[in-house]
Amino acid sequence: MKLTRPWPLRELVGELRQGRTTPEAAARRALARISETEPELHAWVEQAPLDDLSPDSTGPLGGVPLGVKDIIDLAGLPTRCGSELRAEAAPADTDAAILTAWRTAGAVPLGKTVSTEFAFFAPGPTRNPAAPGHTPGGSSSGSAAAVASGQAPLALGSQTAGSVTRPASFCGVASLVMSHGRYPVTGVTGLSPSLDSHGVFAASAADLALAWSALTAEPDVGTDGDRRPPRILVWAADALDVVEAPMRDAVTQAAKLVREAGATVEPFPDERLMAEVTAAHPVVMAYEAARERAAELAVAERLSVPLARLLRTGAATSDAEYGAARATIARGAARVAELLGSYDLVLGPAAPGAAPRGLDTTGDPALSRGWQALGLPAIALPGFTDPAGLPLGLQVVGRRGGETDLLGHACWVERSLP
Repeated sequence: MKLTRPWPLRELVGELRQGRTTPEAAARRALARISETEPELHAWVEQAPLDDLSPDSTGPLGGVPLGVKDIIDLAGLPTRCGSELRAEAAPADTDAAILTAWRTAGAVPLGKTVSTEFAFFAPGPTRNPAAPGHTPGGSSSGSAAAVASGQAPLALGSQTAGSVTRPASFCGVASLVMSHGRYPVTGVTGLSPSLDSHGVFAASAADLALAWSALTAEPDVGTDGDRRPPRILVWAADALDVVEAPMRDAVTQAAKLVREAGATVEPFPDERLMAEVTAAHPVVMAYEAARERAAELAVAERLSVPLARLLRTGAATSDAEYGAARATIARGAARVAELLGSYDLVLGPAAPGAAPRGLDTTGDPALSRGWQALGLPAIALPGFTDPAGLPLGLQVVGRRGGETDLLGHACWVERSLP
């Protein structure tokens, strides 16, 4: 049985709008695929009652099935956050604000997808559809696997370090991390208020563009064939010393392809500064997580070793250390904003390489930390593989608040890739 079989969102929305299928039929297709693949993938925590899968879906998505990461409140289901501390959690009374927005756009929640423990590093049970013996990444592991396997054409995630971009890269799908603060995080169990951002997975950048248009009522840039070639800065991330040879080759090949397609391509000029911002990110994350998750810190002995270590590290981080890290990030934000005044996007690796073998870790988020610290929108693009055939994703990063423009450029890049 083939586990990687993404369900193109544009195809489904076209069928729904033309009356060639119905929300009920789409829900049945989703449930059938879940039934077929879930015994091997373990992408879901709990599914919504069948009676909830056929509402009046009048938004532009018109009844598209949606996966919801299990740190996001979905009315009627508990939010367990991948933790035994929440094993007996009561069902949420209301939807999170971001889920309300997606419902208004016409999406129909199928249920809750697996999250790592409190959206940090301790893995859940989910397997990678592209390689079941390899990690799907985290923390939005269930949502990435659900989209990669065709269980749902759209699924919600969240990112504090690399929790959307990395799973998309590992599983071979596209993802969008929204600018920090673009939508409220009410009803989402977060880790770090200055870093937490919403995310969404789909099969392609063109699908993400359609979803974003439905969510925001901004133009659908996914089929904009007249868009001018973008001006691109290529970030090799050499200063981080984590990028593996196959990923380095993929970035080099992508730069060659987009240049041949007409893009202006130049190297990113401030590798060292981005390395400093990347190093500042975990300081901010730990400091804020210790305060945001103070109740969990009080029972740290009941947490996984990685999460307990994060919270204890954050509790021991001084205000001065936190302030210095924030200052480094502010300096980086000013410089990158200056660069993106002359260029349209930054193109670079989405992860160090392909998904590592084994299910006891979720991989290294180093390639997302710096951009997440800056609060910028980031899109993961599939299209490359390593010599073993495992997915390798690229990421493109744009101006804060510029999701629509970035999506248009990402679709242009996507059309230039294999």
